[in-house]
Amino acid sequence: MITVANRLYVKPEYADAFEKVFRERAGLVDKMEGFVSNQVLRPVNDGDPYVVFTIWNSRQDFLNWVRSDEFVKGHAQSGTLPRDAYFKTNVLELHEVLQDSSRPELTPEPPGGPFNMH
Repeated sequence: MITVANRLYVKPEYADAFEKVFRERAGLVDKMEGFVSNQVLRPVNDGDPYVVFTIWNSRQDFLNWVRSDEFVKGHAQSGTLPRDAYFKTNVLELHEVLQDSSRPELTPEPPGGPFNMH
């Protein structure tokens, strides 16, 4: 398994619009092979980012998503906010899951080295 966390630094005046984008998202990712879950996390402290957090069965499953037509369609359908809605560049973090307490039988994701999305 791998996790993908996209940290998005949204200006407070755009918070409602940002949240609306995710409430109305296309949902195409939910149908992708290997997709486990998607969470959108709202910051509680000023200056902290929103986090869009997804879990995938494997690195390859995530790569298949970002290289798919559904990825392009999903992001186009979900709408976008103006560039000035963000006060800092987003940060994308990918992690290999070594252990998950809810799945003790889980085999750890093998180390795969640096992530190449393209």
